[in-house]
Amino acid sequence: CKSKRAAARTMGSLVPYIEGKLFLKVNREKSAVAYIKNVKFLGYSFYVKRECRLRIHLKSVEKMRSKIRELTSRSNGWGNARRKEALKQYITGWVNYFKLADMKMLMIETDEWYRRRLRMVFWKQWKRVRTRLANLTKLGIARSKAWEYANTRKGYWHIANSWILSTSVTNDRLKQAGYVFLTDCYLNARKLN
Repeated sequence: CKSKRAAARTMGSLVPYIEGKLFLKVNREKSAVAYIKNVKFLGYSFYVKRECRLRIHLKSVEKMRSKIRELTSRSNGWGNARRKEALKQYITGWVNYFKLADMKMLMIETDEWYRRRLRMVFWKQWKRVRTRLANLTKLGIARSKAWEYANTRKGYWHIANSWILSTSVTNDRLKQAGYVFLTDCYLNARKLN
């Protein structure tokens, strides 16, 4: 609508139609006349760029991140197969629900964070120095450098962002292991749409 008065008038005529003709109940607490940027609807929010476009509401993004944080928890006792399957189901479902939104940059940023979480899980699983040394050398890191990092006392989250894990547990290796990424799911969902 062009003005707030016109929007209030439109809402005043829509509510009786929806309740009287369609026999649906309108939630008056959630229904409001508001500017498009202030509206949240089914996890989506809106913005104007020559036309009204969809994006994911911040609360939905926070929920998604907390769910991925829960699924990639270092201490939930899951094996890699169970974690992989749970992540695949959640990410595929979430992306397919929100595929209408403009979210490519959000997916790229979230993937970086998500891959770091996965590397942290692997580092935690490799607990002992000997195991870390063996796995790093198996993944192509020079033995002296692998020994240096295997003996580190830095925290899991810090090491997950280090050069050593980025070059050994690469994005391609994570894909080959069967992990699904948000960007790939998003691009596939957009192609099918």
